[in-house]
Amino acid sequence: MLFRRSLLQELISTAAGAFLILVGIVVAQRAGNFIRLAAKGILPNDAITTMLGFSMVKFMPMILSLTLFLAVLMTLSRWYRDSEMVIWFSGGLSITNWIRPVLIFVAPIIVFITILSLFVMPWAINKGDQYRTQLESRDELASISPGVFKESSGGERVFFIESFDELGNVVKNIFVQSIQHQKLGIIVAAEGSRFVEKNGDHFLLMKNGRRYQGARGSAEFSTTEFENYAIRVEAKEAKQEPPSTQSKSSRELLLDKNSTNSAELQWRFAIPISALILSLLAIPLSALDPRAGRSANFAVALIIYIIYNNLLSIMQAWVAQGKVSGLIGLWPVHLAFLMLTIYMFYRRTHQLPILPSFLIPTWQPGRFAKK
Repeated sequence: MLFRRSLLQELISTAAGAFLILVGIVVAQRAGNFIRLAAKGILPNDAITTMLGFSMVKFMPMILSLTLFLAVLMTLSRWYRDSEMVIWFSGGLSITNWIRPVLIFVAPIIVFITILSLFVMPWAINKGDQYRTQLESRDELASISPGVFKESSGGERVFFIESFDELGNVVKNIFVQSIQHQKLGIIVAAEGSRFVEKNGDHFLLMKNGRRYQGARGSAEFSTTEFENYAIRVEAKEAKQEPPSTQSKSSRELLLDKNSTNSAELQWRFAIPISALILSLLAIPLSALDPRAGRSANFAVALIIYIIYNNLLSIMQAWVAQGKVSGLIGLWPVHLAFLMLTIYMFYRRTHQLPILPSFLIPTWQPGRFAKK
């Protein structure tokens, strides 16, 4: 039918725009956080892109779920606002006729969300944890950023470099402060680079510089000029922590049955299930009374979305703590919002207002007129 084809076309275009906006918001937020960590020297500069990629895969199921909800809501709201729905209703269509085209639109995306939630998301979290462990095991030179003082893990050395060359292999204007045998040593050099010996030891080779050494609190210092000076750099030992529940594969969660694993597995299934229910809920939700204002349905939709996800998080925590049986799990929340969806379809089918009358603002002529 004509309305199905036009609805699908507009749903696709609206979903594409909403998806790009949501991805841009998440990328800006996560990238800002990683850049702030890199500026403090906590995260190496070359790790920002990789960590951002793992983080985006982790949030992708939730982004797609919200995209479906907003796409259906925004599309049908515009149809109501521009009186297109009145034309379709005059042609004998009911609001239930919109269920099938909406399901056709959301079905492949929900399948993709399920694959991401069950398989790709835990893989990305696991790889992100492993990559973070590798970063922690890298030596202290790997996390140095130009223009930032970097203290070693033991506090015995402080490094500072002004800049890298174009290839990033040679550093310029190096400052190193070290404490050895209760003596303070300061090394400044015009440039330097790192190299690895055959036995695997890492060294920082500095060229054309000076070394000052003396006792702290004393004015007597010895000065040594050098052409080449090497400092051994030791790699840090990162603690290998056990994998988190979020990083376990869905197969591992099924085989190792306990309350924590059951809660995590049900949360992964909850993402696509909630996406389906919210997409159907958006159909009657977009048909609020015009007197409530154009933004009223978006405000109600935002509240419903927040309540839904918060209730799922609460139930997940209760299942993990053993307060709720794993057989019950998160299903009561899904059932409650499914019943809400059916109720709202019933209200719209029988032409009843979805919002109570006391929540709908009205304007009375002459209400504010002067007496």
